[in-house]
Amino acid sequence: MERSFNITGACNPQEHYMVNLDSRLSEIKKMVDAGKYFVINRGRQYGKTTTLKALKKYLKDDYTVISFDFQKDMSELDFKDENNFSISFAHIFVAALKKIKTIDMEIAQTLLTQIDIWKERYGLVRLFQGISEICSFAKQKIVLVIDEVDSASNNQVFLDFLAQMRGYYLDRHDTPTFHSVVLAGVHDIRNLRQKIRPDAEHKHNSPWNIASPFEVDMSFSSDDIAGMLTDYENDHHTGMDIQKISQLIYDYTSGYPVLVSSICKLMDENFKWSESSVAEAVKIILKENSALFESLINKIEDYPDLYDYLYQILIEGRRISYNPDDSVIKLAMMYGFVKEENGSVVIANRIFETRLYNAILTNKQMQKTSIFKAGENDKSQFISGNQLNMELILEKFILHFNDIYGSQPDKFKEDDGRKLFLLYLRPIINGTGNYYIEAQTRDQRRTDVIVDYLGKQYIIELKIWHGDEYNTQGEKQLSEYLDYYHIDKGYLLSFNFNKNKQSGIHTIELNGRTIVEAVV
Repeated sequence: MERSFNITGACNPQEHYMVNLDSRLSEIKKMVDAGKYFVINRGRQYGKTTTLKALKKYLKDDYTVISFDFQKDMSELDFKDENNFSISFAHIFVAALKKIKTIDMEIAQTLLTQIDIWKERYGLVRLFQGISEICSFAKQKIVLVIDEVDSASNNQVFLDFLAQMRGYYLDRHDTPTFHSVVLAGVHDIRNLRQKIRPDAEHKHNSPWNIASPFEVDMSFSSDDIAGMLTDYENDHHTGMDIQKISQLIYDYTSGYPVLVSSICKLMDENFKWSESSVAEAVKIILKENSALFESLINKIEDYPDLYDYLYQILIEGRRISYNPDDSVIKLAMMYGFVKEENGSVVIANRIFETRLYNAILTNKQMQKTSIFKAGENDKSQFISGNQLNMELILEKFILHFNDIYGSQPDKFKEDDGRKLFLLYLRPIINGTGNYYIEAQTRDQRRTDVIVDYLGKQYIIELKIWHGDEYNTQGEKQLSEYLDYYHIDKGYLLSFNFNKNKQSGIHTIELNGRTIVEAVV
């Protein structure tokens, strides 16, 4: 059977090209060996189910692994109340045990016998008493693995289940119970409690405070991607430059699993394995209405505070310090939209960043602005030989800025300049190119915009004018950045809010690089 790249459901190494998970599984097994109870919280399509399925096989020689999926194996009726939940859980648990030869099924069957005895009075206490008895007679230690734990339709029943598990965990040296418990889902279990009891008294009183932190990195490194592509190349002999392609895929995705697989799938099915084709694949992905992107956009619409944070990062160029106690930051990280990098909160990857820019800069309110309309009207002027005339774009932007806003400078904050340039640029490259902001250079004084247009990159440094000395420093920084990207020409756009400014455009040569400087 010919293998393929998979972006729907769990991956199987016999059917799909996959990143090697052994190092991650080894780290997780150390937690299991130590008897840890923990939750794998990661964003949508982050490889949680694939990892759990691989973990079950990885542990099977040392443990009896009972695994199931709340979304697949239990219905809304099963979460109706404690009695329904306990009975359903017991049946699923025993059904899983039947597939494993290390359990005495007569002992396991007593779990169901208790249901017949207690009937409508059968609940979590009886369930855990029966599970404890099974654990005491099991030949191997039992590990419980539950996927999609946040799909529980009655969160209170599930939290009561966790409370029972917590009690047995605390008494585990005297009362047999699960050796280790692994839960997986998008939402942090503490958020489930907040939905039920939003009042301050109960907000952080979680029944799962016994959980150990899960710090295994589930994103893919460029080396991980290279290993998967090497496997593919051994089958297909495309002649691709594996290291370059892998690094480029990583640059766009930051290793977000489904985005990596999506690019690879498009390359396999539609393109040659070249660097320019990676950009083409990304362009297609950005146009898709996938469940991942729908979740991304829906969440910023549902949570105004989250929108404000992302707006500050993307449009205003602010560097927001990472604070693990900030509820909005925790929410954004839980959904996988942002990550912590060098003490700051940054967008998780370039693809998310571009999609968020598109959402923010092309909403109806933004499209009504004069500068956006000017970009729409001008866009046909800037394309020559499939390349952008970035110098002309800057010239036209300066003219429009002065015409539209020049008489009202007092209404502007410093961050408005960035927003207006991005609004002008958006309709010009829409559908053909994309842009993102380099996180490592983003702050309130300086922002580097990287434009990808038909395989060519354009680097524009946006900064606020703070005098000649600071401008000279900006020229040097841009020159170094061009060296890093192996690009000969860059652009420096300064927003000067002094009354005596001299707007215009000129070109300088610095360290063998050409820098086009524009002052608004």
